[in-house]
Amino acid sequence: MWKTAIEDAVTKTRSNIARFNDQFPHVSNNDVYELNDNTDWTDGFWSGMLWLCYEYSKDELFLRAARKATESFRERLAAKRVLDHHDIGFLYSLSAKAQWMVEKDEAARQLTLAAADHLMTRWREKSQLLQAWGPEGDPDNGGRIIIDCLMNLPLLYWAYEQTGDRKYYDTAVIHADKSRRFLVRGDDSSYHTFYFNQENGDALRGGTHQGYQDGSTWTRGQAWGIYGFALSHHYTKNPLYLETSLRMARYFLDHLPEDDVVYWDFDAPVNAETKRDSSASAITACGLLELLKQLPADHPDRSWLEDGARRSMKGLIQHYATIGKPDAQGLIERGSYSVRTDLAPDDYTIWGDYYYLEALMRLERGHKGYWYE
Repeated sequence: MWKTAIEDAVTKTRSNIARFNDQFPHVSNNDVYELNDNTDWTDGFWSGMLWLCYEYSKDELFLRAARKATESFRERLAAKRVLDHHDIGFLYSLSAKAQWMVEKDEAARQLTLAAADHLMTRWREKSQLLQAWGPEGDPDNGGRIIIDCLMNLPLLYWAYEQTGDRKYYDTAVIHADKSRRFLVRGDDSSYHTFYFNQENGDALRGGTHQGYQDGSTWTRGQAWGIYGFALSHHYTKNPLYLETSLRMARYFLDHLPEDDVVYWDFDAPVNAETKRDSSASAITACGLLELLKQLPADHPDRSWLEDGARRSMKGLIQHYATIGKPDAQGLIERGSYSVRTDLAPDDYTIWGDYYYLEALMRLERGHKGYWYE
């Protein structure tokens, strides 16, 4: 099953190289990907897919496309084009760092380090956090963190490993600790975002940006937490991060619907019109497979977690993958960007496609993604 799905993904990605013509896919509209000139937070997922496809197939077409896409990220950083946000890890871990890992290209390594330095400009000393969005001092977002940022911290951990400079590591750990304390609730569900006083870091309140309501559990946010805390554990070996990832994974798997692919928010009323988020299930599958790599061999939850990862992927392949639809641009249907604001609420998402392919590569080839070396 995994091999068939990968072959389908590689074939579709090969067709998309010509279709996208050096632009970057974001989300779809009427089953057609909307493209941009490397100006969105999601563009690294396309370059990451190109690197994965090259590693799987060794087809030079993918290598040329991956190198070209990565060069676009060099131009983007030099121009500081639409980089005033926390998603620098999503952009550069899956482009420049991927190239470094695959080819050991020194220029790619230096670009990745420069990206880590740019992410550090989001650090706010007074409130001790990486600000998600907007300029420093922004009245709405100046003291706001977001659970998605856990997936950007590996860029800082990696930069510490490469340079020995503690500022990267310490920043990532402080932010991970704050995320663990305030974004993860006592029942192992999660807030999407949390607000702090900008002047002294005092906790204010949890909230959402894309979830059903402030106190609900946005499924993609829960997925970011599962995977993000597992990656923080990989780099730090702090057992609290492993425990948190495991707790969040239990919550996610305990709330799976009948076909094993989640709705967009665990607290949204379920009826025939309720939107899914296939991307949340794909991200979680990767997070579960990473978590399994780090748990002891005799851990009592191992078989249950492995079953959860496989069920999630089988659910995606059997019910949501575009296998058998050769002209489809996306790999999995029923992804949602923002149901709350009616922005691509039931469409292809390039991050869903990326994590679906990464999970397949983990299952079939033992790949580990591009989050650490």
